[in-house]
Amino acid sequence: MFQTYDEALDWIHGRLRLGIKPGLKRMEWMMERLNHPERNIKTIHIGGTNGKGSTLTFLRSILEEAGYYVGTFTSPYFEHFNERISINGKPISDKEMLELANTIKPLAEELEKTELGGPTEFEVITAMALYYFAKINPVDIALFEVGLGGRFDSTNVIHPLLSIITSIGLDHTNILGDTYEQIASEKAGIIKNGVPIITAVKQPEAQQVILDKAKQVNASLYQLGTEFKATDILTLPNGAEFNFSSALLKALNKLQISMLGQHQIDNAALAVMASQILSQFYAFLFDEQQIRKGLNKAYWPGRFELISAQPTIIIDGAHNQEGIDALANELKQRYQGKRINIFFTALADKKLDKMIAKLDETADNLIFTQFDYPRASKAEDLAALSSHPNKQIEPDWREGLQRLLQQQAKTLSQQKTDNEILVITGSLYFLSEVKPYLLQLLK
Repeated sequence: MFQTYDEALDWIHGRLRLGIKPGLKRMEWMMERLNHPERNIKTIHIGGTNGKGSTLTFLRSILEEAGYYVGTFTSPYFEHFNERISINGKPISDKEMLELANTIKPLAEELEKTELGGPTEFEVITAMALYYFAKINPVDIALFEVGLGGRFDSTNVIHPLLSIITSIGLDHTNILGDTYEQIASEKAGIIKNGVPIITAVKQPEAQQVILDKAKQVNASLYQLGTEFKATDILTLPNGAEFNFSSALLKALNKLQISMLGQHQIDNAALAVMASQILSQFYAFLFDEQQIRKGLNKAYWPGRFELISAQPTIIIDGAHNQEGIDALANELKQRYQGKRINIFFTALADKKLDKMIAKLDETADNLIFTQFDYPRASKAEDLAALSSHPNKQIEPDWREGLQRLLQQQAKTLSQQKTDNEILVITGSLYFLSEVKPYLLQLLK
């Protein structure tokens, strides 16, 4: 038995050494021993390369606005580990996390002795979330974000009311395959027999894989651009506006979101479509105002997040090619003619050459840094992939950030206009360290 929260957390993190072990056998074994919590909760399953967290947040916000008690399971966490298991946006307490660890630990030890081997960190946390939402603090509905892929992801033991695949991109190619079809095939593993599937996937070859799987298991497919649409998109200073229409219910015009980035329109449209399916087929009740309010209130940290308006500082969790492309497009649209300084680091298992080539095109100054994390890249290795004439290396990210802020403040006081933009990007793990430090510096 663990006596303290820190002991429990050390044990959970210690399981990272087991890496990623695809397959659902260990999860199924634990679910049986816990008396099948996954069968006792209503769930929604959200997979995809990018946009899972934002889509989940839009949907959670709509459900909350309509008075529902909503559990969420997300990864990675942004500042505190407990964020991964939350209710109505509030992370569970340290005491509850300790209790959950003490519930799961004996099972993990027993499982270790079988031919299946011990559960991974992600399997342990998934089991904790399912047990918590079903037995400890029962929710009206729980939204589960896929960890990696879909077919063999720990979360795939759930029996959802509906599934969502946000987007397909070339990420985790060493595990999921290196074509859009292969990756779509893994993601489509969350499509269940007769369970509606909503998607905003763009690539025709990936769409085809999802369509084929949906037909095969008799799941109704709702594709953005076909069964539902987001049109008349307007970029606003603090977000965006769009019109929503679907074959199911009446159109909703002039919906507004406060999250920045064109791609957030797709994520918001997925959430609205999900609310229509919940209302049409599962007797969930929403009125138009609740949908409007929910969308507008939704906030997810580290996604084109404006940390400071003067000087302009943005943090963005882009950590793959599609994410960097979306970031570059948004910067071009919002900050045409400004000097863009990009402070970048990333994990070494990403397709870094293409990401950095895009940053070379986008940045006026490109500063490479590094941080302390098991799979983190070295600043000099990242810089070696760049052909930018103004590239710099800052091995100590804290010192580098201080220098950049001083430089930005000096320029601002000399020119009296805010012509410099600082963008910090490349890894959500990195941003979770940067954001609190940055807020401290800006005080």
